[in-house]
Amino acid sequence: MNIALPAVPSSLAEPATMSDLVQVRELSRVFDVSKPWLNRVIEREPRKLLKAVTDASFSIRRRETLALVGESGSGKSTVAKMVVGLLQPTAGDVRIDGKNIWGGEDLTLLRRRIQMIFQDPYASLNPRWRVDAIIADPIRAFGLAKDSAEIDHRVGELLQLVGLDPLDGRKYPHEFSGGQRQRICIARALSSKPEFLVCDEPTSALDVSVQAQILNLMRDLQDQFGLTYLFISHNLAVVRHMADRIGVMYLGRIVELAPTEHLFRTPQHPYTRMLLDAVPDLAMSGRPRKKVEGEIPNPIDPPKGCAFHPRCPLAFDRCKSEVPLPRARTSASFVACHAVERAELTQPAA
Repeated sequence: MNIALPAVPSSLAEPATMSDLVQVRELSRVFDVSKPWLNRVIEREPRKLLKAVTDASFSIRRRETLALVGESGSGKSTVAKMVVGLLQPTAGDVRIDGKNIWGGEDLTLLRRRIQMIFQDPYASLNPRWRVDAIIADPIRAFGLAKDSAEIDHRVGELLQLVGLDPLDGRKYPHEFSGGQRQRICIARALSSKPEFLVCDEPTSALDVSVQAQILNLMRDLQDQFGLTYLFISHNLAVVRHMADRIGVMYLGRIVELAPTEHLFRTPQHPYTRMLLDAVPDLAMSGRPRKKVEGEIPNPIDPPKGCAFHPRCPLAFDRCKSEVPLPRARTSASFVACHAVERAELTQPAA
């Protein structure tokens, strides 16, 4: 279901090019989940470190949508929070338009260009504020309007842009449905004239019919404003509709990254194949489905070598002792898997 949107207001549109806007290099995050020092001394327990993300690297071109998928606990949301600047990485860097957001310099203007759409649209809205105040807050914070009249005009434009009435600005968040609240969140994100949006499972809390409306709205807004998306999801059907490229995460590492159609047509990593085999066959092609077997390991005490080897049908001795490094397959894709490398080496030459 496509949603017809009004023409783009000239005050909101900004040009964009196709060069890389976002560059993430060897991003890692470790959480200290140890008991207090005195408890550890008395109970003779060592420190416990949780490796949420390890050496994640990718880039996103302007106007492109990169999706990160994986089971719960794979580190997707942690990556999103580090990329948007809400969580400081333990190692690595995030560069937006060539500037390191954790470089220590004044990045006020750069932060205006980055916004986030959260998973729960109600929890991310202040229930004591009216909708017009919620949307106007970034405009005031970044000084994007000269007076109250211009702010009110911009808020009305944004509400119309996401399919709501300007008079809805007088209401409070509890007076809206889930889909309408997510539209308000999108309007708030657009109010600072961003170029890059990090979308952390923006439709997972919504009904299926409403999900389609929100996704179509986001696609149309991307076309109109030249937006760049980092899209976090566990729903492969949603990702196929939204993303230009997909990164598959497992226990904090990106194990495969490829263009969307290439990944769906010829998945390389055994974990990617397992996720795709569990997707319902809506085309009724007769393809057998396989359930996802096993569970994601404890990130405090992960398996040695490749973290996926306890669940992998292709695992061999090397997988149990050596962490696989990403190997480029094309200029736009890579995979980190010893079994794939082994198959390529043993495959007879054509």
